[in-house]
Amino acid sequence: MTVRQLKKEDYEMLCVWWRKWRWTPPVREVLPNEGTAGFIVYDENTPVVAGFLYDTNSSISWVEWVVSNFDYKDKKGRKEAISTLLIYLEALAKAKGKKICYSLLKSKSLIEAYKEQGYSLAETGYTEMIKAI
Repeated sequence: MTVRQLKKEDYEMLCVWWRKWRWTPPVREVLPNEGTAGFIVYDENTPVVAGFLYDTNSSISWVEWVVSNFDYKDKKGRKEAISTLLIYLEALAKAKGKKICYSLLKSKSLIEAYKEQGYSLAETGYTEMIKAI
């Protein structure tokens, strides 16, 4: 597995992935650096999973919009790629002096992948709310 920083042109591919998973893709403007502050993991020449690290002015980094290639059917490879991405994003957050990685999740498989990387379940029962301004 290899990791590289996302490029502006990767956004369209990620939108396809989000749609195939029945997620509404975020608009480019809400992604860090308009989608270029994320990372993508490859299995040889096949893109497998991507995600973003939001910086804050506190000791928290926000790991978000993690999405995998719907058409990549190697379950073991997908799991390894997700782990690789989470480890990479955590190392990047640590290098920036952050103390906590935070994420909001719905997908049961992603929740399990995060748990395997040492994330713990915080409070439950919240409703996600958003307002465009």
